[in-house]
Amino acid sequence: MIRFDGDRMTVPDSVSADEERNLIRRMRAGDDRAFQWFAEHYAPALYRFASERVRGEPELVRDVVQTTLCRFMEKLDAYRGESAIFTWLCAVCRNEIAGHFRRSRRGEVEFDEAAEVESGPAANPETELLARENERLVHVVLDTMPPRYARILEWKYVEGLSVREIARLIDLSEKATESLLTRARTAFRATFDQLRGGSS
Repeated sequence: MIRFDGDRMTVPDSVSADEERNLIRRMRAGDDRAFQWFAEHYAPALYRFASERVRGEPELVRDVVQTTLCRFMEKLDAYRGESAIFTWLCAVCRNEIAGHFRRSRRGEVEFDEAAEVESGPAANPETELLARENERLVHVVLDTMPPRYARILEWKYVEGLSVREIARLIDLSEKATESLLTRARTAFRATFDQLRGGSS
């Protein structure tokens, strides 16, 4: 739970959808402590997310993270909480990184555990189009999943946390956490296949 005790903030292990909506309401109202909590809780995770995709370019990582956070602030009034805040931030961050590489005419390798498509010098336009479509679907699926499922998948496959680390974050046993991950992966795959047309 997010708690604002005087000037002290207690940073939780995880944040529910209701708590995120409350955080957004506080930020819209200009609550400085809410802005501070947002920065302390989400910026480091977003920096790790960007660093995994832009290795060896710390200045670029800082730029895309700063731009992503600024874009979120610009869209604060329009944010409706249909997806987890970190899911939204990651989607924007991916777009910022992709835009940079398009502008500089460099390649980018995207990690996509759900629908990994090989690419490289021999990749044809159809393969690249499929890769972009699959990436878009990954974002859509994460946005439609229950926040707990989306968050645990992000921790595992975006931030690279181990099952043991995730178990500590959500206060479950490792066995229960693995079971939760399995359910989240199953739900992700079912929705992904449905949106892609792989099932009725």
